Amino acid sequence: MFDDIRSDDGLNLDGRKRERRSDAERPLADREVPITSPPPEARVLSPAIHAWLDGELPEAAVRKGDAQRDVDFWKQLMEAAEGRRHLRTPVHLQERIMAALPHSVPQVITPWWRREFVVTPAVALGVAGALVALSAAVTALVVVLARH
Repeated sequence: MFDDIRSDDGLNLDGRKRERRSDAERPLADREVPITSPPPEARVLSPAIHAWLDGELPEAAVRKGDAQRDVDFWKQLMEAAEGRRHLRTPVHLQERIMAALPHSVPQVITPWWRREFVVTPAVALGVAGALVALSAAVTALVVVLARH
């Protein structure tokens, strides 16, 4: 589905109503998902490389021809990831972070009468019930006082 989100309300520059083109007339670039093949620089890994990465094949089975470059790349990537798994925050940095945190409870900047007031349906029903009960009590008090 194509939504015309332009702010000219579907009018041409001369003020006349713009005609919509059918899907057959629209260029491929105007579609939401372009129909193209992967770019030529995109590499597709062989199933053997995928099997090695999944642990199903030994490394020696995939170190052949063009796969050598892919194996070297993935080994370097796995070594870098393994090194990053063992990184810890230095103690001096952790101490600086903790020192920068406030030591007291933060105060509310806006007063309560200026803050947003949210009424949920449960609160509205509770307030309505309380008003009905209060008005019934006041009415009963007035009736009792009027009799005396």
